[in-house]
Amino acid sequence: MDSSVTSTTSTELTATDAPLLIPGPATPYQGDIARYWDGEARPVNLRLGDVDGLYHHHYGIGEVDHSALGDAEDSESEKKLIAELHRLESAQADFLLGHLGDIGRDDTLVDAGCGRGGSMVMAHQRFGCKVEGVTLSAKQADFANRRAHELRIQDHVRARVCNMLSMPFETGQTAASWNNESSMYVDLQDLFAEHSRILHVGGRYVTITGCWNPRYGQPSKWVSQINAHFECNIHSRREYLRAMADNRLVPQAVVDLTPDTLPYWELRATSSLVTGIEDAFINSYKDGSFQYLLIAADRV
Repeated sequence: MDSSVTSTTSTELTATDAPLLIPGPATPYQGDIARYWDGEARPVNLRLGDVDGLYHHHYGIGEVDHSALGDAEDSESEKKLIAELHRLESAQADFLLGHLGDIGRDDTLVDAGCGRGGSMVMAHQRFGCKVEGVTLSAKQADFANRRAHELRIQDHVRARVCNMLSMPFETGQTAASWNNESSMYVDLQDLFAEHSRILHVGGRYVTITGCWNPRYGQPSKWVSQINAHFECNIHSRREYLRAMADNRLVPQAVVDLTPDTLPYWELRATSSLVTGIEDAFINSYKDGSFQYLLIAADRV
């Protein structure tokens, strides 16, 4: 079966099977988030995905390859900048997947807050296994399922519309699961209790997330701006570690990716795809009030 990514644009997607629908949002807030992402169509998410058909909803890490950008006067300079931003986003997803551990073709993985499904496609390509995604957004789930159908991997990659705090998977069914910049929309105790339930003993949970730094004292004004922009509730680093400990998830790696994500943001701030939130990320990373972390934990 061909699982290679082929280039396509967001306007070329055609109708396929609808996503499996689970009962609607459990709270008014979840309904607000579902409506937010159903209505979201930022060029920064779509045009970057159009580069190679991998549509992400997270940020990038790594040094910028300035040689790939060419001359600023080049008529293709913006196109090259977008391709470089997308390369950094895919590098971030690849870094997360590299912390999932020893995954076999018969395993099942879960992407909680899967967005338009870019990381699910990458996970299947890397491991050859089944990947299930969950999102509150029917629009995102439909998009992800269309891409899986186009790539002929729909038997292995699927997105569902449901609440990540009550996922439709059996207890102990999952070899590994993750949240990639999606944990700020839920209570961490509830979230990690659910991941702990679906993971088998020895299974791996990974998150990459922005969190406010307890050493700063309280969330900074920049963090408050980010919360308002995305209608989310950013947690502190301490809250992540405490909630994991309370739910049988033992950290094996904590990686500070803050220095690695700054180049992405500084490059994005020079593009035509700015959304107005770039300065808040850059300033909060530089003043130490906000951190970008990967945490990998084993279910015990």
